[in-house]
Amino acid sequence: MITQVSDSLYTQLVKTYEGNLPTSEPHSLDEIRRQAFDRFKSQGFPTVKREDWKYTNVQPLVGRGYAFEAEPAALDEATIEAAAIPGLDAYRVVLVDGIYRADLSTAKDVPGLSVMPITEAFERLCFAKYFSEYADKTDNPFVALNTALFTQGLFIEVGKNQQLDKPIHIIHVAVTDRPLFTQVRNLYVMSTFAEAEIIESFVTQTGADHNLNNVVSELVVRENAKLQHYYLQLGSAQSHYLTHTEIYQEKHSLYNHYNCTFPGATFVRNNINVRLGDSEVESHLYGVTLTAENQFVDNHTIVDHLKPHCESYEWYKNITQDTSTAVFNGKIFVRQDAQKTNAFQQNNNMLIGEKSAVYTKPQLEIFADDVKCSHGCTIGQFDNEALFYLRARGISEAQARVLLVHAFAFDVTSRFANTTVRAYVEHLVEKGLKVG
Repeated sequence: MITQVSDSLYTQLVKTYEGNLPTSEPHSLDEIRRQAFDRFKSQGFPTVKREDWKYTNVQPLVGRGYAFEAEPAALDEATIEAAAIPGLDAYRVVLVDGIYRADLSTAKDVPGLSVMPITEAFERLCFAKYFSEYADKTDNPFVALNTALFTQGLFIEVGKNQQLDKPIHIIHVAVTDRPLFTQVRNLYVMSTFAEAEIIESFVTQTGADHNLNNVVSELVVRENAKLQHYYLQLGSAQSHYLTHTEIYQEKHSLYNHYNCTFPGATFVRNNINVRLGDSEVESHLYGVTLTAENQFVDNHTIVDHLKPHCESYEWYKNITQDTSTAVFNGKIFVRQDAQKTNAFQQNNNMLIGEKSAVYTKPQLEIFADDVKCSHGCTIGQFDNEALFYLRARGISEAQARVLLVHAFAFDVTSRFANTTVRAYVEHLVEKGLKVG
C-alpha cells in the first residue's frame, strides 16, 4: 500500500486505517489496537506546546508524504558487513525496514532462546501477559500509533535459568527506495534467572530514501534476571527515528542500558523509561551523544522507583558540533513506598560548535523521606588550559582535541560491560569528531 499525504499525515492515517485495523488476530489484541488508535486520534502528533516536546519539533517529519508499508528492496551485503562490530562474536538478527529476515540471521536453534517476528508470537503466553502492559500507560502518542498499526518487529524470549554464551546483535537496516513510515514493535522477555546481552545497531543503506521509523520496544526483566542492552545509532542523514523503550523490572533483577548516537541520522528522539517494579532492583543508564552538521538528538529518560531498597545510576554526556542540537530531559521518580532508594543522575555537555546548542533538564520528584538522591548537569567548551598543556608537550591541536573528547567521554564508556563494544564506541567517537 503506497499512500501519500494530501493535507497532513495525521489526516491520512485516520482516513486510511479507520475501520481497517487488522482483524485476523486474537480478539484481545484487536481491542488493544482499537483503543490505542482512539487515543492517537484524540491526541494527534505532539507539538512544541507540550512540555516534553518543547525542543522537539516533529512537524517537518509528519508534514510530508510516506508509504505506510515496506516493499521488498535489494539489500547490499556490504551494509550488513559495515554494521558488524569488529571482534564481536555474537548471534546476528537482521531486520530490514522493520521486517525480520531469518535468512540473514544466525540466532536460530539456540537452546533457551526464542527469536521470531512479533506477528508469530501472538499466541504465546508471555505475549498476552506483557504486550502493551507498560508502554501504553504513557502519554506518548507515537506509542499509541505504533500499538494500533504495527505490522512488523521482533519477539525475543530468553528461557528460565538460561545464560547466553554470546551477545545477540540486532541490526536494524533502513533500505527503502521510497519515503517510508514504519511502525516497528519489539517485545523482549528475560525469564527468571536468565542472563543476556542485546546490542542493537541502527544503520542506513547507501541510496535509501527518506524514512521515518517509529520503534516501540517493551522489555521485561523478571526476577533475578540480568540484561545488558546497547543502542548504537549509526543511521545516515535520510533516516529519522522515534524510539520508545519501556523496561519493567522484577525483584533482584539488573538492567543496564548503553545509549550511543553518532553523526548521521538527522533526527533522533529516544524515550527510555525504566520501571523498578519490585524491591532490590538495580538499573544503570549510560549515554554518549556526538552530533554534527544540523543533527538533532533528544534523549528523554524516566527512572521510576516504585518499591523500597532499589538503586539507579544515570550518566549522559553530549558533545555537539557545527549547528547540531542535543537535548537531555531526565526524570527520577521516588514513590511514597520506595524508602531506602539510592538514585543518581548526571548530565555533562561539551559544546564544540559555536552555533551548536544543548538543552538539559535533570529532574527529581521525591515522595519518600528516607532516600539518597542527587542530580546535576554541566555545560562547557574545550578547556583551553588543558589544550595548551597538551600542545606544549608536542601534541598537535587536532590530536589534543581528540584526547580531550576521549577523556570527557571516558567516564561513561569505561562503564560499558562489553569491552569490545566499548572499544568500538570509542573508535566511533574519534571517527565522528571534526578536528580540522
